[in-house]
Formats: sequence, C-alpha cells, structure tokens
Amino acid sequence: MRLFRLALTLLPALAAAQDLEDAMRRFTEVYAAVEREAAEPPDAEAGIYGGAIPAMLRPLDPHSVFLTPEQFHELQRLQESVSKGFGSVVNVLPGRVIVLQVLPGTPSAKAGLAPGDEIVSINGVLLERLATEQLVGLMEESRKRPATVDVRRAGSEAALQFVLTPEEMQMPSVEAAFLLGPGAGYVRVSSFDVQTAQDLAAAIERLGGRRLRALVLDLRNNPGGLLPAALETSSLFLEPGQTLVTVRGRAVRATEQKVYDQAKPYTFPLAVLVNARSASGAEIVAGSLQDHDRAVIVGQPSFGKGLVETVFPLSDGAGLALTTAYYYTPSGRSIQRPLASGQLNPSRPGEEFRTASGRIVRGGGGIQPDYPVAEKPPTRLQMFLDASGAFTTFATDFLRRHPGVPETFEATSDVLDEFQAYLAARKVLPGIAEWSLVRGWISNRLKAEIFNQAFGVDRGDQVEAQRDETILTALKALGVDLTRPAE
Repeated sequence: MRLFRLALTLLPALAAAQDLEDAMRRFTEVYAAVEREAAEPPDAEAGIYGGAIPAMLRPLDPHSVFLTPEQFHELQRLQESVSKGFGSVVNVLPGRVIVLQVLPGTPSAKAGLAPGDEIVSINGVLLERLATEQLVGLMEESRKRPATVDVRRAGSEAALQFVLTPEEMQMPSVEAAFLLGPGAGYVRVSSFDVQTAQDLAAAIERLGGRRLRALVLDLRNNPGGLLPAALETSSLFLEPGQTLVTVRGRAVRATEQKVYDQAKPYTFPLAVLVNARSASGAEIVAGSLQDHDRAVIVGQPSFGKGLVETVFPLSDGAGLALTTAYYYTPSGRSIQRPLASGQLNPSRPGEEFRTASGRIVRGGGGIQPDYPVAEKPPTRLQMFLDASGAFTTFATDFLRRHPGVPETFEATSDVLDEFQAYLAARKVLPGIAEWSLVRGWISNRLKAEIFNQAFGVDRGDQVEAQRDETILTALKALGVDLTRPAE
C-alpha cells in the first residue's frame, strides 16, 4: 500500500517530465526541418533568443524576461548607481534644454556652464528640431564620450561653445532634503541603491536628527531598486525584531525579513508620500511602516509591484529575470496587484487585514493611503506655461536684469506684472478669469524657478513644497503647525 501511494504521488511529476520531453522533441524536430528546408537559412540566435524563449516567458507575467548579454550588462551597471555625466541639472522641454544648476567640481563647472544657459546644440545636432524623447536620448548618448555643446547665454550676442568630458560620479538617490518649517523635515528618495539608507540617515541628521518634530518621507515616483536598501530604510524607523516583509513562492521557502537587533530607530512622527508610480521597494517601505502603525501614508494608491525577481546568469553573458515569489507586508497583504493576464493575486481586492494596533488596511495590490489626496487636473494655462518653458526663460531674464536676488525674495504683484508683460510680448494673453484662477500657482512657480537658478534646485524644491497639497496634507495628519516654534 505504501508503494502504491508513493507511485500515485510521483505520477503528476512523471507526467510533467514526459510532457516536457515531448515538447522539447517537437521543438527540435520543427527547428531541424526549418534549418533543412527553409528558403532562407534561419538565424539561430534570433529564433531562440528573440522568439522561442520570450514566447515561453510571456504567459508567466510581464516581468519575467530573457536578457541578452548587452541587456544583462546594462542591468548590472544600473545597480551600481555610478554612471558617467557632466554634473549639471537641466530642464528638458520640447526643442530646448536649459541649465538650472551646475554642481561644483564637475565637468560642467570646469567648462564654464552657468545656470540659465540654454543648450542649443549637442555635437552639431540642433535641439530645436527634436521632441522631448529624442532630446533625452541624445543627452544619454552624449554622456558616453566628450561632447561639444553650443550655448545661448543671456547678455551674450554670440553663441558660446563648450567641450564637456564626462566623468564617473555617484548618482544620489536621496534627491532633496530641507526643512518645511521649524523642526519639520522633508526628504525625497527617488530609488533604492547601495547607499540609500546611509544617505537618508545623513540627510536626517543634517536636518536635526532626533530633535525633529516630524519628517515627511517622499517616495512618490520611486520605482524601487535594491531590496536590502529598502529594508535598511525601513529599519531606520522600526524597532529591532519587527517584521519588514515576508517572501513566499512555489519553489521558495517562506522567509521573513526583520529589523536587525542592533537598530536604533528614529522615533519622531513620520509621514510617507506615495502615488501610482511608487513601486516595489517603495511599497515595501510604505507597507511595513503602515502595518506597524509607525507612519501615516499620504497620497494615492501605489503601483502594486510585489514580485520577487531573481536574475539567473546564463552562458555567453546572457541572463534570465524570473519571478520566483511574492512580497507580503507584515499584516499579510500581497503587494502585487492582479495581473492583466489573469493570474490570481494572493490578496483579493478589498480583503481586510489589520495593523499592529488593529486598524483595518485593505489588500488587492499596492499600498492604500491612510489620507488619500487626489491630483487636480491642470488648467489649460498651466499646461501651456509648463510645456513652453516660460517660467525658466523668464527667470533667466529676470536674474540678468535683477542681479543679487536676496533669499527673502517673493514673487510680488510687480514681478507678476513683469511676467504678464513678458508673455504679452510673445503673444500670450490669458483672460482675467483664467489668470486669477491660478495666480497663486504662477507666483509660486516663478519664485521656485528664480530660486532654482539663484540658489540651487534644493531651494526651488523647498518653494514648490509650500503649495504641494500632498505635503500639506501630511503635515496636517502629523499635527504639525508650522507657525508654532520648534521646542
């Protein structure tokens, strides 16, 4: 009887092995016939790498893919967070690239580029003829070797020419860190790489460390990155031994990742901002902090990418990225949203889970915010002003005519009148009602662009944060009154 039960147990596995053997034999027979009889000889690499393997992976999920040697090498390079560049922050518009900030000691600074410079050509290619996507591609290509750029500078009649030689530089994932008000910190993390947790801790210390009254951690548009970096980030705020994430899969033993025993977390009130482009590692951080009632989550439902992707090196430098498991938050929610191809998601939409304090949080993929904030659609005037680059070019001209802008600068009625005259000279004449509706937004954007060029992008970000509805909602949720002095 025992042998009979063992045979029954082995039957499905034996049947699967037989099916695989039959399928492989049929594939070999078909390929042999094509190679022998086709009018044109088949390209083995194109047929296998570009056809058979992708077709086999396609029914699984959108993230299981075959990587050619070139793609596998690029994936490894991206994980290093080091790349070649020129060290300038630019605003990319259709047909235009305007320098906002030049970082000290970088190729751009050594060559003599300055905030407000408009790059009109790169290696002889005129930018005015290019769409935004083409511009981005050209700039990426130019970072691989020395580039010649022609620049239009306010106050200079002739175009200036610079030769920039790219250098390897660390690409920081902690993009911005400043105080929103007395004792209220803000840090934006754009991705998770090897240095993210250390850089985040350093940014927090610069803002006041454990003396902070509250912190807003902005993970909007953060697509994820390295899992250890995301776990280290969560560990900055959670107690030793608390669960960070659980991994479960068909061929993967269920494992829990916990905060290490020596952790000394920050204890100030915390808000985490997410949106529909926050994914993977960003969702692991937000989910762990939400489930332990350590942070309030503010914004929009996150993307819902909770797949564990394992990259297997193959022969000839190729690779295979394969989904091997799913990520679950400490309360048991699957981060992965239902896939379009119909696979079942372990957490059903609307399914209830409970945080450490008993609060209800819902599953179904992604992280649902505690305080939802809807994005307001821009008006026609706002879309035009953003797309045209009017704010940036006006700021360049304004700073040329008003050098030495103080840090107490405000976009007063006089400045708004100047901007209206600037638009009118370019035949842009918005109606009174249309202008009045977004007057406060225009004033804020003008100040931000002027600060970008006068004091650096961080200061411009700080100005824009003053009207960011999601940030303001987070501060309200944390009970932070910016008018009250820090203790």
